[in-house]
Amino acid sequence: MPTVRNTTRAPLAVPLPGGKKLRLGPLNSGQVTGKALDSEPVRALIEAGTLELGIDGGGKSRESGGGDLGRTGRGHEGGRGVHRSGDR
Repeated sequence: MPTVRNTTRAPLAVPLPGGKKLRLGPLNSGQVTGKALDSEPVRALIEAGTLELGIDGGGKSRESGGGDLGRTGRGHEGGRGVHRSGDR
């Protein structure tokens, strides 16, 4: 699916076919259909430079590798589930 990115530092509501809107925060991206790319309002925003067109989810990627950054290995370890107490 094609991706569009808000190039401004302000929130943007992109009008889509069918009366829908794609709301994008500052510098955020979202996926649209090919039908939406053919619509006049979306083409006008792309030509004005407000939206940037990308292909196949050109969003954030995790190339750095460290998926568990910030974990120290302390705290709740063991994964034993719910602690039972009281009469059984």
